[in-house]
Order: sequence, then C-alpha cells, then structure tokens
Amino acid sequence: MHHTMTCSCCFLVVVFHCVLLSGASVAACPSRCECVPQTKSVSCPRKGLTSIPEGIPAETKILELNKNRIRCLNSGDLSPFPSLEELDFSENMIANVEPGAFSNLLNLQTLCLRGNLLKLLPLGVFSKLSNLTLLDISENKIVILLDYTFQDLRSLRNLDVGDNDLVYISRKAFSGLLGLQQLTIEKCNLTGLSAEALSRLQNLEVLRLRHLSIAMVEDQNFKKLYNLWHLEIENWPFLEDISPNGFQGLNLTFLSITYTNITVVPTAALRSLGHLVYLDLSYNPISNVPQGAFRDLLRLRELHMVGALLVSVEPQALHGLRQIRLLNLSNNFLSTLEESSFHSVHTLETLRVDRNPLLCDCRLLWILQRRKTLNFDGQPPMCSSPPEIQGDALRDFPDSVLFEYFTCQKPQIRDRKLQHVTAHEGQAVSFVCRADGEPIPSVIWVSPQHRMITTRSTGRSTVLPSGTLEIRYAQVQDSGTYICIASNAGGNDTYFAILTVKRQTLEGGALDANRTLYLREINGTFHNETQVFLKFTLDLKTILVSTAMGCITFLGVVLFCFLLLFVWSRGRGQHKSNFSVEYSFRKVDGPTAAAGQGGARKFNMKMI
Repeated sequence: MHHTMTCSCCFLVVVFHCVLLSGASVAACPSRCECVPQTKSVSCPRKGLTSIPEGIPAETKILELNKNRIRCLNSGDLSPFPSLEELDFSENMIANVEPGAFSNLLNLQTLCLRGNLLKLLPLGVFSKLSNLTLLDISENKIVILLDYTFQDLRSLRNLDVGDNDLVYISRKAFSGLLGLQQLTIEKCNLTGLSAEALSRLQNLEVLRLRHLSIAMVEDQNFKKLYNLWHLEIENWPFLEDISPNGFQGLNLTFLSITYTNITVVPTAALRSLGHLVYLDLSYNPISNVPQGAFRDLLRLRELHMVGALLVSVEPQALHGLRQIRLLNLSNNFLSTLEESSFHSVHTLETLRVDRNPLLCDCRLLWILQRRKTLNFDGQPPMCSSPPEIQGDALRDFPDSVLFEYFTCQKPQIRDRKLQHVTAHEGQAVSFVCRADGEPIPSVIWVSPQHRMITTRSTGRSTVLPSGTLEIRYAQVQDSGTYICIASNAGGNDTYFAILTVKRQTLEGGALDANRTLYLREINGTFHNETQVFLKFTLDLKTILVSTAMGCITFLGVVLFCFLLLFVWSRGRGQHKSNFSVEYSFRKVDGPTAAAGQGGARKFNMKMI
C-alpha cells in the first residue's frame, strides 16, 4: 500500500511539473502576439499597441511590431532583447527615437522604421549597430540628413531614405558607410545632388533617384562612384539637360532615364559609358533619334524608348550598336523603321515596334523577311496604311504578296530645267528642287565645295522643307555647281544648278551712299550680331545742323565781349568810352569752303 501511494504521488508531481512547463511556455509569448519558437520570432502586427508589449522572450531574434500606434522609442526599451537580428517598426506613429535606443542590439541586421513621423535623426541614434546591413527610413518626415548620421553603420549594405521631406543632405551625412551597396532617394524636395556627399559612397553599386525636382545632371554629380554599375533617374519632371560630363568616370552597365523632360538623346553624356549593356530612355519627349546617337555604346544589348514621342529614327541612328539584342520602340509615332538605321540587324533577337502608325512599304521589308525568327514579345507590329492592309500584322503576310504591297516608288524631280543664276555679292539666292516619290523623298544639296546642305544646316545656306536651297548674302566663293539629291528607300534622283556671284565694284572712287557691308562669316555660320555697318552720308540736314552750331558759338563769343566791356566801363567812372565792332567775311580756301560752308567768319573789335 505504501508503494502504491508513492507511485501516485510521483504521478501527481510529474503532472504538476508538466502543467507548470506548459504554463511557462504560454506565458513566454505576449497574449496578442504570435510566437514561433523554431525561428525565435514574435509577430504583433495591427494589435493597436502603444508600446513594446511585455512577455517577449529574451532570446527572440525576429520582432515584428509593424502597423501599431507606438509613438516613441526610448533608450533601454529594447535592452531585454540582445539577440534581435530583425526589427520591424514600420507604419507606426514614431516621432522620436532617442540616442541609444538600439545601442545594445549588437546582432541586429535589419531595421525597418518606414512609414512613421520622424523629422530628424539625432546623432548617435544608430550607434553600436555595427552588424546592421539593411536600414529603411523611408516614408517619414525627415527634412535634413546631418553630418555623421550613419557613421557607425560600417556593415550597412542597403539604405532607403525615400519619400521624405528632404531638402538638404549634408556633405558628410554618408560618412562611415564604407560598405553601402544600394541607396534609394525618392519622393522628396531635393533640388540638387550633393556631389561631395555621394562621393563618400565609393563602394556603392546601385543608386536609385526617383521623383525628384532636380533640373539638371551637372558635371561631377557622381564623382568617385567607381563601383556604381546601376543608375536610375526616374520621374524628374524638371530635368531638361544632362551635362556632357554628367556621367564621366562611371562604369555603368545599367542606366535608366525615364519620365523626364529631356528632348534629345544625351549622346555627349553617353559617350563615356562604353560598358553600358542596358539603356532605357522611355517616356521622354524625344521626337527624333539622329544619326550616330548611340555610336559609342559598343556593348549595348538592350535599348528601350517606349512612349518617347518618336517621329523618326534616322538612317545610321543605331550605328555602333554591334551587339544589340533587344530594341523596344513601342507606343510612339513612327511611320517606319529602316534597316539602314542599324549597324547590323543580324544581332537583333527581339523587336517591339507595336502601337506605331506604320506605313507598310519597302522600308519594312527587312522585318517581313525575318518575321519568323524575330521575337515580337507577343506584340507583333501592324500596318496602319495603305488602307487595304490596315490592321494586318506583319507576321501574318504570306510570301506571295510581299512585293504586292511592300513596294516603293523611286523619286523623280519635277522641273528639270537648268537653273543658272547670276547674282551680286550680298544678294539672296534660291534654287528650287521638288521631287515626287513613295515614300516622300528627302532632299539634300551638295555645294561646289562638296559640303552637304540639309534642313538642319545653320550657316548662310540651308534647305527649306520644300526642298528649295536658300543662300543668304551670296559671296564670290559660293559660285559653282550645286547638286540636288532626292532620295527614299526606292532610290534617288539628282539635279544640277549653277550659281555665279559677281564681286561688287566701287564707282568713282567712293563707296555708294548708305551701303551696308555684312562681314564676318566664321565656320559657315552667319552671326547677325557681328554685322558691321559702314555708312557715309552727307546731306542737307547735316549742313544745317553744322551751320546752326557755328552761329550759336559766334553769338556766345559776342555776348561775352559785350559783358567784359560793360564791366570795364563801370570801372572807369563817368568817362564815356566809345567802341565799334566791325564784322567782316574773309574767304578761306580749303575743304570747308569746298564743302559749301561759305568760308570761315572773323570779326575785329576797336575800342576808343
């Protein structure tokens, strides 16, 4: 019986001990949180917490307190949890974090403070976080980043400071971030980039700059970022210009410049990016891709210009892109894309020209010939004209009808009557050259000096949109034979015109009255501001003005003499002085007389 009672007592003790253990394990997790012992994580999202809850196990590694109502983090609040590796306070109401609030979290690797009310990060707030690799302080109200704010974060790899009220980043704000690899700055009030602040991030690899109010990428903005390979410039509505040296010193392989207000391909700025593999210039108001726009990007494989308002891609525009694999020009206003635009179409694997008003003629024949091997990424290009094939996809055309629709008409110059114009120096001269063809031919002229003259020429000679050659202020050296060349994808036609300019002669050894000489043409450009006017005029108005000035001077001298005599006579007392003035003309030989001035006037004065 005693043995039976002993066993019963042992059983009760074991049961009681198990109950205690069970109770201890339940008590180790806060009542409104979820705990996972295997990962040592505690999750308390959306619980309406105003402070860190009690009962969190000391060995917790992952603590999620996001989407609550916590307002501040004081020094010592997190000291009971020295094993923390991940800490999430996102989407709370934290307006203040005291220095030292995280000082004992030596193992912390991830800290998220996104979506709070922080306005300032005081110095020392991140002290002793030497193992932190990710810090997210985006979507707060931070106005300025002070010097040495992140100086203790030697192991930080990823920093996100986007969507704040930032107006200024101090020059030494990023000091100490020797290992930072990714930085995101977006949706803030910055109007300029601190080149000195960024230059301290010499190990930075990825830089994202989005939704900023910066108007220009200036020289040396990214100096000393030797390891940067990924740069995003997105949603800068005030950006209109990129300095030719804006990317100098960078070894980028990925560059995205989207949703800005640049109107031309930044060819000069791209010149130094010889290692670039990916380029995105989508959603910028760029209407034209000129010849050689990407000529220095020998390693480029992907080019995106979606929604860029493109109207034309000129012949040789893509020359230099020897390794291009993907070209995306969708959602533009292109009527064609000629094979002559490419360095070589044989490297091309994916082509997107959908959502463009394509005119299906011989210029698109090269696409048809490769329609079975080219990848259109599920969006095949379609014809917008001619009407009989409008809406038809290029890949669906059978070989039998290719040369029925995809044809071009060679240009023909209309009036071929020889134009031989003789002009004097300074006169304006024009030659007409109109051509018909399908598609509409482009017209250029070649000067006697073998210089090409186009609609973009800026000197005294230019070609009007109608094809007419216009020469302003013709010079003797302009004389010679001019060649008009009208060309399209179907071929070309030529026409000749002759200009003879006679040198202006001087008559009678004197320059013509009111003649204007237009001087100084430098490098083929005529500068209006350098016009020099040499006018030689002699008329009745000039003579009358000169005579009036002389008379006024003479009367002034006479009046002065009378005044002297009056003063002298008053000093002589009652003695009366008589005087007479004798005025006489004396004819004087010389230029003045010859000019009709009547000779010099002289007078004698006698005193009695």
